[in-house]
Amino acid sequence: MRGFVYRGPGVPAELTEVPTPEPGPGEVLTRVGATTVCGTDLRILRGEKSKGVDLGVVLGHEVAGYVEAVGDGVSGFDVGDLVSMPPSVCCGVCGPCRRGTEHLCNDVHLVGYDIDGGLADHWVIPRAAVARGQLVKAGGHLAPAQLSLAEPLSCCLNGMDNYRVEVGDVVVVLGAGPIGLIHLQLARLAGAHAVVVSEPLANRRAAARALGATVTVDPTTDDLAGVVADLTGGEGADVVVLCFGLPELVNDALTLTRKRGRVSIFAGLAGDGWSTIAANLIHYKEITVVGSSNSGRESFARAVRLIESGAIDTRALVTHTFGLSRAAEAIEFVASGEGLKVAVVPD
Repeated sequence: MRGFVYRGPGVPAELTEVPTPEPGPGEVLTRVGATTVCGTDLRILRGEKSKGVDLGVVLGHEVAGYVEAVGDGVSGFDVGDLVSMPPSVCCGVCGPCRRGTEHLCNDVHLVGYDIDGGLADHWVIPRAAVARGQLVKAGGHLAPAQLSLAEPLSCCLNGMDNYRVEVGDVVVVLGAGPIGLIHLQLARLAGAHAVVVSEPLANRRAAARALGATVTVDPTTDDLAGVVADLTGGEGADVVVLCFGLPELVNDALTLTRKRGRVSIFAGLAGDGWSTIAANLIHYKEITVVGSSNSGRESFARAVRLIESGAIDTRALVTHTFGLSRAAEAIEFVASGEGLKVAVVPD
């Protein structure tokens, strides 16, 4: 079969022939339906991220596929089932795993890093993932690309569990890429009174309005702070979610937040992640600042149910589709900002 294989930092990944896998005991073999592209894939492709990525691994961690064969000892899955899984395969015994935060596992293995991913014709679900109940079956009415977005949605659900949205809240989302548009939908679903989306690209502001944003703001020309003040009687937003990895936006988020409000630094920041902030904003306004990293089985299962029910629209996020033979082009296209989410499908 074909696989889009990582060759090392600074070396172009390439689509090449690799052995077609067979499912071993406890494993499930899938025929890949779609793999959506993440910004992390772009950083790996450009050599900006290499830590934890094994040489020779097939890239792609937002994957959905159809069961093609099951190994000995596997039950509950039939040929033709549409399935997906969270990309983190955890140890189950470290401190974070024992505390119920398996997504923060100290000995995690990741699809697309040290487990072959979905930029291929076939994808094997590892025995450990099957045994831990990570493989989730979804309704056949879904397109595979819709289901592959259960991965970013599950990460957003994990983030929202940390920052919370309460009925009547005013929420500010900084950035209207796919992640920001998911947070927007989740805030609406949770009962937010208003969701303000700040985004410099006109096509993404339009997408935010279509998905329920109360107000969209171009931060390069509009007064975001003024818009938030008008909506909140000058108090500030209840919640601000940072979906752009720009260090200067951390301070902006703190400034926009009301006393005892919540800030989510959802996006990872560039480089070592340093940001200069006015820490007294946290001190005197008693702001709660939280982060978010990955997701676990429970968040992923919730994500699948939300997509199945139509409560969260992932179909609208997939604006471009490329064949597997154009995988490198698909990943680079993400940097253009022309679309929202890019799907790669076997061709």
